[in-house]
Amino acid sequence: MNVQVQSKDVTLHANTKAHIQNAIDSFTKYSLDITSVNVRVKAEKKGVSIEFDIHIAHAEPVVISQSDENLDTAIDLGIERTTKALRRLHDKIVAPSKGSIKDLETLDS
Repeated sequence: MNVQVQSKDVTLHANTKAHIQNAIDSFTKYSLDITSVNVRVKAEKKGVSIEFDIHIAHAEPVVISQSDENLDTAIDLGIERTTKALRRLHDKIVAPSKGSIKDLETLDS
């Protein structure tokens, strides 16, 4: 998995980078074939914004953008939203499709 963390007009400290990296490592628990993760942090007029751009093999990319006045809050909310999106994608892929009543078989006892 290719990981890139970029910041524009924002200084990311070592503990902030480690927090983002730990979150990215936790994304692997969903058993999706993640090929690359690009994280962009940039300053805005009111606070900062963070964007997670996650490319998954055989699926559309997952792009989550989050803005907040506080850097740590924006990161935490972005991680939470990304985790939720990946969990939904995982459930969609591995969940068996729901069949109709006609597909049900009755067992003779």
